[in-house]
Amino acid sequence: MSEFLVRAVAEGEQRACLDLLSESLHGKPATDEVWAKMAPSWTAAGKFAAFDEHGAPVGITSSFDVELTVPGGQKLVTAAVDGVGVRADWTRRGILTTMMSVQLEDFAARGVPLAALHASEAVIYGRFGYGPATFGKGVSIERPRARVRDGVGRDGEVRLINPAEAVERVPALYHRFEGTRPGFVSRPPAWWPGFFERVVKGNDGYRVAVHSGPDGDDGFVVYQTIDARDRLAPERGAILDIRELHAATPQAWAGLWRFLLSIDLVSEVAGRGRPLDEPIAELLTDPRAVNTTEVIDDLWLRLVDVLAALRARSYGTAEPVVLEVHDKQLPDNNGRYAVGPDGVERTTAEAELRLDVATLSSLYLGHGLFGDLALSGRVEVLDEAAVARADSLFHTARSPWCGTFF
Repeated sequence: MSEFLVRAVAEGEQRACLDLLSESLHGKPATDEVWAKMAPSWTAAGKFAAFDEHGAPVGITSSFDVELTVPGGQKLVTAAVDGVGVRADWTRRGILTTMMSVQLEDFAARGVPLAALHASEAVIYGRFGYGPATFGKGVSIERPRARVRDGVGRDGEVRLINPAEAVERVPALYHRFEGTRPGFVSRPPAWWPGFFERVVKGNDGYRVAVHSGPDGDDGFVVYQTIDARDRLAPERGAILDIRELHAATPQAWAGLWRFLLSIDLVSEVAGRGRPLDEPIAELLTDPRAVNTTEVIDDLWLRLVDVLAALRARSYGTAEPVVLEVHDKQLPDNNGRYAVGPDGVERTTAEAELRLDVATLSSLYLGHGLFGDLALSGRVEVLDEAAVARADSLFHTARSPWCGTFF
């Protein structure tokens, strides 16, 4: 069996690693044009790769630092894991496990308290301590039936902007939304060229519209229209597909939805990964025009420093609960934590609930209930009264949501 070496990616090796990642995800190598657009977002920093005996990359794991909003509004430095893959002829040899271990140890050594990713498969990352922490819903709105209630969403104006203006204006506009709900992440300068500029300046017909209120620009939407006509329905309207929609105020949010639902020659307005608690149906005179097409995990979270992460967020009103946490990859996290509205401390008191770090990571942002995970065997209950207290402490009024792909 051939040997491999996992090490940091050096300058000049980025493109080969991106091609490896694309190949592992059944994509094509980047053309010179694509690489020119991706290169600013695909730096050597934060990347570890497995190399064969000839020095060719056969596995890759990549990350960059962002800030993630936790319950209570504090923003924690978080490693955004944006690319993990192993070449097809090198799988099942321990490469993934080695790379993820090296990456986690790097996060811990740098003092990064959280890591996050979007999982291509739901069965991979739990064994490395990640758990699904935010969820999104898919929506489909029947455009002919969708009438926005009178007087709603008319407090500003919406205008279409060209790609060059979008690239210039939207990054600063997005900064207004950071910190508005748990799970939101910052978008550092290196994120925009590869994930926004490439889309809006691409050939897929994406358009950008901006909402302006009394205080200036306060919301934007990125969308495309997809021709839905066929031989049996030659007059069917297009599908308007929302890539992302963000608003700083309720008025901006309603105004953007009013705009989308007013566009002519459209039969359906659809979007994936919308917040679970987004009240689109309540905007409409006919709420049945809105259909939820899916609910799917979005951001997977990993508590790298359990004590620092627990201390950073706020809690609801309840008596403290003692959690016993198990972390196979980072054993310094093992132990008991007394969690309450007045703070978090390590403790030697008897545990009331026992769980692994992946389960705690799932619950950290406020989605889900200890009681539900106890039913499924993911939380071991040592004191029945502690379940309700833990739910009161951790659960948040607003559904956590990320809204940013990386």
